[in-house]
Amino acid sequence: MQRLPSIDFLTIPVASVTMQQTVQAIDQCIQNDDHIQHVVINAGKVVAMQKDKKLYDSVVSCDLINADGQSIVWAARLLGKYLPERVAGIDLMENLIALTHRKGYKCFFFGAKEKVVRRVTAIYAEKYSPEIIAGYRNGYYTQDEEEAIARQISESGAHILFVAISSPKKEVFVNTHKEILSKVNFTMGVGGSFDVVAGITKRAPFWMQKTGLEWFFRFIQEPGRMWRRYLTGNYQFIKLVFKARLKKEQ
Repeated sequence: MQRLPSIDFLTIPVASVTMQQTVQAIDQCIQNDDHIQHVVINAGKVVAMQKDKKLYDSVVSCDLINADGQSIVWAARLLGKYLPERVAGIDLMENLIALTHRKGYKCFFFGAKEKVVRRVTAIYAEKYSPEIIAGYRNGYYTQDEEEAIARQISESGAHILFVAISSPKKEVFVNTHKEILSKVNFTMGVGGSFDVVAGITKRAPFWMQKTGLEWFFRFIQEPGRMWRRYLTGNYQFIKLVFKARLKKEQ
């Protein structure tokens, strides 16, 4: 892939690019029949990476790392680094599916519950064309099934793979089977994006996305499940950033 500008954010090489530049790089990769292993980071993932070496190694080994959360953009600037904007995973996915339709590429959708992933592929087939769908598979499987799933994806003819499985499972899956998946030009994790597309969960209003409050919108939808992740995780993230800032000033 073409070399993109990046910054060192808490030892993570994050691409300093816009959404448009990201999509252009991926399109060029597909045209050249290259391969990009992609990942996005947010505050929660950065915190998790501090204690989970397997997750850390899976993330930093990726060819392209985008800042999914607005908090990453702001924290980078606090540390004297520049990121032009966030490149949210769900927005990148939507842009790439539109690109797929324009250029005649194909996508494989992997993850979520069976009824959800089927709904997602039906929505995109109707909005664009059934021709963009290389295949789909739900995200419930045993470790013994992993290699067969990776081969199913590889042999589907997909140019792009979207993996809607939670961290760190999705990063580890893609990294573990990267040799098998090398026939797919672009692979990315999209978290809970399939649930949003299928109408199971709602995304925060645009103003909350721009002001860094998307996490709070999700928290108020599922407080029982999300309070520890966000309240504890956000505190740990702020601590990490300010520790790095103090070290930089010494």
